[in-house]
Amino acid sequence: MRFLGLDLGTKTLGISISDKTNTIASPLITLRFNENDYNSVLDDLKKIVLEKEITDFVLGLPKNMNNTLGFASERSLKFKELLEKNFEIPVHLIDERLSTVEAENILIKSNKSRKKRKEIIDNVASSIILDTFLKGRKEENERGKTNY
Repeated sequence: MRFLGLDLGTKTLGISISDKTNTIASPLITLRFNENDYNSVLDDLKKIVLEKEITDFVLGLPKNMNNTLGFASERSLKFKELLEKNFEIPVHLIDERLSTVEAENILIKSNKSRKKRKEIIDNVASSIILDTFLKGRKEENERGKTNY
């Protein structure tokens, strides 16, 4: 099992990947496209899925702070449908509130220039999304274990 984390924007798709043990999420690449032209990333995604033997997508769902779904959430839900039509692998949605803010803070603390932050922020945000998913799975598995 190997997961691909996705942070969808209007012109970019940040992509991260889990290690083979599904413990660590690492930034992989940022795909750029014309505004809302999500079909244009499908070929690149297919290459990554095949090359890296991806079994699942983990897509960020940007909820509002009051837990409602807004325009950005609708965009992610439509992208989820596009992924499901073009790939025969599961797509997991993960609440990504503040993942970009967290990514920005990480990059500032690591002394990245504003230009460099802009180039890699979507990758880092996708890693945060994937890391959240992986930690949640680990916690679920640990709760499901019994100590007999």
